[in-house]
Amino acid sequence: MPQRKIKHLYLIPILSKSLDILELFESENRPLTLEEVFQQLRVSKTSVYRILKTFVHRGYMAQTPEGAYRLVSRPRKMRFGFAGESAEMPFSEAVSNSLKAAAAASGVELIVRDNRYDAETALRNAKEFVAEGVDLIIEFQIEERISPLIAHTISKAGIPLIAVDIPHPSAVYFGVDNFQVGFEAGELLARHAIHQWNGKAEWVLGLDLSEAGTFVQSRISGAFEGIRSLLPAIEQRAFVRLDGRGMRQTSAQVVTEFLQRHGRNERVLIAAATDTSAMGALQATRSLGREKQVAIVGQDCIPEAVDELRVKKSPFIGSISHEAHTYGPRLIQLGVTLLRGYTVPPYNYVQHKLVTAANLPTLEASIPQ
Repeated sequence: MPQRKIKHLYLIPILSKSLDILELFESENRPLTLEEVFQQLRVSKTSVYRILKTFVHRGYMAQTPEGAYRLVSRPRKMRFGFAGESAEMPFSEAVSNSLKAAAAASGVELIVRDNRYDAETALRNAKEFVAEGVDLIIEFQIEERISPLIAHTISKAGIPLIAVDIPHPSAVYFGVDNFQVGFEAGELLARHAIHQWNGKAEWVLGLDLSEAGTFVQSRISGAFEGIRSLLPAIEQRAFVRLDGRGMRQTSAQVVTEFLQRHGRNERVLIAAATDTSAMGALQATRSLGREKQVAIVGQDCIPEAVDELRVKKSPFIGSISHEAHTYGPRLIQLGVTLLRGYTVPPYNYVQHKLVTAANLPTLEASIPQ
């Protein structure tokens, strides 16, 4: 008769003993002495002593003044939910990467979802975060119309909310001062017209992001005011807002249609709400051979925009960097501060920098790799 094979259990005896001790403390729910642990488990006193001392060293247990041992309530990791604008948008991805790195460095568990530039997806993501019981939600979504419902869903669950770049009711705001970054973009466009076109421009286009609402649209309002501050003679009728949706192809289409309606010698200043939109305007400008008559400034300083600034005589003359690499550390710090019960300002603005071909090398050297 063949001998039966002995089934080996891949167990670690000392680890099993350690878990027995932990389970004993959990079931007793009170401090226990070394002798009590020994009497109940009949594990050698030497092993019990060494295991208990290891638990104390690692912070799982503490000793009372009388020498007994008790379990320590170990604080669990904070869990943040982050819903990014869209994985296909370079600025959104830069913010997401910065946040992931900061969360890992600070010991915060970060759950990341993609809003896909879509209102219904953003609402679904918010509901899933609530169902998972995260401690705090960081929301980066583009549509103003859905923001009250998203904020209500999160607020009803008693979860703190930080809104990135697009304000949400009852949320703490984190992002740029939209009017100010627009104003500085407008000043740059005006200076270009002064130095290159003798202060003349027939048209000023604002490539808007209407679905984001008036707060983000103030980037274009600011740009128009920045241009007027240096070129007050430009007539009001020359200022035109077009909805580029912050997207490349939409912006390329509306700018192409505009340029085709106007003469080749008419000079056009273009302020775009995002660099992605600005790249669409650049695409349209080049396809129609209008580079000498157009100047474009964007927002966000995405890699493609930075590369374009290195191109000689490009119509794309600058971008406002929103310093995406700083978002992560500041958002984590803001979230932890909220959860610890401290009061934070309702609006938390990031630093921004004007980037042109002239100052690009200096700014690149200052950004951590």
